[in-house]
Amino acid sequence: MPRPTTKKDLISAANGQFDKMWALIDSMTGEERSIPFDFGDDPKDKEAHWKRDKNVRDILVHLYEWHQLLLNWVTSNRKGNLIPFLPEPYNWKTYGDMNMKFWKKHQSTPYEDAKKMLMQSHKEVLELIEGFSNEELFEKQHFKWTGSTSLGGYCVSATCSHYDWAIKKIKRQIKKLRSRP
Repeated sequence: MPRPTTKKDLISAANGQFDKMWALIDSMTGEERSIPFDFGDDPKDKEAHWKRDKNVRDILVHLYEWHQLLLNWVTSNRKGNLIPFLPEPYNWKTYGDMNMKFWKKHQSTPYEDAKKMLMQSHKEVLELIEGFSNEELFEKQHFKWTGSTSLGGYCVSATCSHYDWAIKKIKRQIKKLRSRP
């Protein structure tokens, strides 16, 4: 999937990857969705998320929380309340700790609630994207508060790129489950 560089491509990729992710989840039985992930036994899996996320719900709430980061960041900055994308005390070196905080926060969130939350936040993010012009989204430093990255770059990361991450993880779980004797 090439990285979107236009508003039209961003919306298409975000919706396409979101639909692809849900088709994959919907192909799973309820039992398969609830069987704990068992990753981390592969030495190539160095990223913390391979051990952090234990089920489909964990993936859904992770995506939801990153949508909230984007929505809150854009809304605050547009109102003149300049805040960084990652909330204090986190930065790009420590955002793994933030992700773990999100994970802990949602351990009692039921799967169906996580699904509804993500469906709603995806809709809100797409509405947010619709409200910007192509130039506002993809011209670097169009907004001072985006730093050296374009607003569209953040939107790509919070949508289609993140959905692609989820798809890979869910596919791997399905493969593992269905290859068992």
